[in-house]
Amino acid sequence: MSIPPGPFAGPFPGPFTGRTVTELARDLRDGRATSVDLVEQALGAVAALDPALNAFVTVDAAGALQAARRADAELAGGTDRGPLHGVPVAVKDLIMVAGLPATMGSRHFAGYVPDADAECVARLRAAGAIIVGKTTTHEFAYGPTGDRSATGPSRNPWDPARMSGGSSGGSAAAVAAGIVPLAVGTDTGGSVRIPAALCGVAGFKPAYGAIPTDGVFPLSQSLDHVGVLAGDRESCLIAHRCLSGDAGHPRESAGAVRVAWLDPAELFDGDPRVTAAVRAVAGAAEEVRLPEGAAEELRETYAAIQSCETAAVHAERLAGAPELFDPEVLERLRVASDVPGWRYVRAMEARARLAGAAGALFEGHDVLALPTVPITAPPIDSRETEVEGRTVAVRPALLALTSPWNVLGLPALTVPAGTVDGLPVGLQLVCRPGHEPLLFEAAARMTGAGGG
Repeated sequence: MSIPPGPFAGPFPGPFTGRTVTELARDLRDGRATSVDLVEQALGAVAALDPALNAFVTVDAAGALQAARRADAELAGGTDRGPLHGVPVAVKDLIMVAGLPATMGSRHFAGYVPDADAECVARLRAAGAIIVGKTTTHEFAYGPTGDRSATGPSRNPWDPARMSGGSSGGSAAAVAAGIVPLAVGTDTGGSVRIPAALCGVAGFKPAYGAIPTDGVFPLSQSLDHVGVLAGDRESCLIAHRCLSGDAGHPRESAGAVRVAWLDPAELFDGDPRVTAAVRAVAGAAEEVRLPEGAAEELRETYAAIQSCETAAVHAERLAGAPELFDPEVLERLRVASDVPGWRYVRAMEARARLAGAAGALFEGHDVLALPTVPITAPPIDSRETEVEGRTVAVRPALLALTSPWNVLGLPALTVPAGTVDGLPVGLQLVCRPGHEPLLFEAAARMTGAGGG
């Protein structure tokens, strides 16, 4: 397996590129593959491709092969744990996996090895999934760019000079490169969906609390979600069912899923070519608008809640060993620590009010459609980018269209929606909790049976 020169117009040719969880499960049960085969393919791809991507922090070859042999023996003996049985999976290095280092992307946790699995990892194991390793995260998940980590930046498979997005950048890069078919990440303001969109894969953030965060290092407890990334939406849905404990099948809608277009310019003035590409895939005719002043209130609410909760998580580290933080992360933490408590209280009140009013967004339709990110992947380490002659701040741009749905706790799915200048863009679909099947059905109708 050779690494193609970059930049290039597509992902690395990993063994799982274009292979869905459903297809892998069928191959395992029909005898065309074994779990050991799949794990060996993943390990080979890590060795061949990861030096260019830095998607992985830790690889557990011995543990993965042992688990794969056990999975094969169970299937041969008639024990079938479901569609993830025997399938290789990667886990973000913010999520505890017993016996594997958990760095959180920071020098603060050098050498730390947890002795218990996070609940979502325990559910992966119970479903028969094979954990092959831990993926790179922006330090403490505190950034949407994915290029601030003690182990270096994760890189975008479409162009390794560009950022993967964050904070689950390693998970997105590993899936986009075809190293693994499925990865788990976290999403506090877009940290699953942003890198999924920039790397050209599918990513799903469920409703708040749908997947337990026990054993996940917190960024902002009331905004944190566990989510999944895969090459296609159906694989995301399968993984979500396993992790959320919902083993039921998606219900079919009574008729066409009613989709409305939310103009992204209400939230951020991004690249109109991205908007046009995504709108063409969405095909939504009806347009809806946020209530007067809601966009600004959502931004302020998100910033205040995340700042205060994150500062609380890191208060002792900030006071005792500030030199161990990445300088950019340290500066952000110091700014967050200066946010007064009264702003947090008011933000939580505003959040409750906004969540109560969110139902109005869905009057007369089931799903909102908009771009996932209003720009394409910027170069690594850039904090400003040019859009049609305008200078655009990278961090606000990356978060602008995803963070509102964390504030509101709404399910949101991103699927690939073509390219602009040879770089992927994503279509984001949002629904009310309990309507997730309509989200995936809408994505299927927009992108085709085998797309997205």
